[in-house]
Amino acid sequence: MLEDIKRTFGEVFGWVKTILPIGRKTSLIIFALSLILLVDYFIYPSCILLTLFFIYVLLGAFVAFFFRDPIRNTVYAANEIAAPADGKVLSIKTEDDPNVLVVRIFLSIFNVHIQRATIDGEVEDTIYTKGSFAFANNPNADKNERNLIKIKNGENFAHVEQITGAIARRIECWVKKGEKVKAGQKVGVIYFGSQVAVYLPKDKVTVTVKEGQMVQGALSVLGLWKD
Repeated sequence: MLEDIKRTFGEVFGWVKTILPIGRKTSLIIFALSLILLVDYFIYPSCILLTLFFIYVLLGAFVAFFFRDPIRNTVYAANEIAAPADGKVLSIKTEDDPNVLVVRIFLSIFNVHIQRATIDGEVEDTIYTKGSFAFANNPNADKNERNLIKIKNGENFAHVEQITGAIARRIECWVKKGEKVKAGQKVGVIYFGSQVAVYLPKDKVTVTVKEGQMVQGALSVLGLWKD
């Protein structure tokens, strides 16, 4: 009975142990403010103070949940391209360059927001571009503030682009030019609603996901290299 309770507790709250440092710090500050409100409520009983207390508790819990960083150690085959993020596949098509296939993934505020490398290879470059702040599922989101992580392996490439949304406007990139990466390795994070795009050589890959499909970073296979 005790083991069942411990297992259930671990399944429900196990993500708490994986919260990123920024999430722990922010949520602890919010929880501290909620405790101050609770103390004030007992001194000066007020519906407003009690309401604010519950709002702060819920906000602190949400921030902690948002910045969760689940452990994922998937080993990908040499011909597999890893999904770089959790979310819904918005589109699979060529855009500006007819030789490049672009897979766009929308991350809601409830998805894990860590980005991961798509292939084993080397970071050829990282390119940050200022832009607008349309909602991340908007067709114009490709003009938003963004950071392109160019990952190359020989003649093949599978670039990852981090794109901000309308709510929060901060991107963190954890890799730099010349760094070696492995498929599924964490390369950065975007705060709150966002989009991630993957750029692939059209004639060299077979995309195995479909528009509307949910994928998970470092768990799902986005596509396969052709022989």
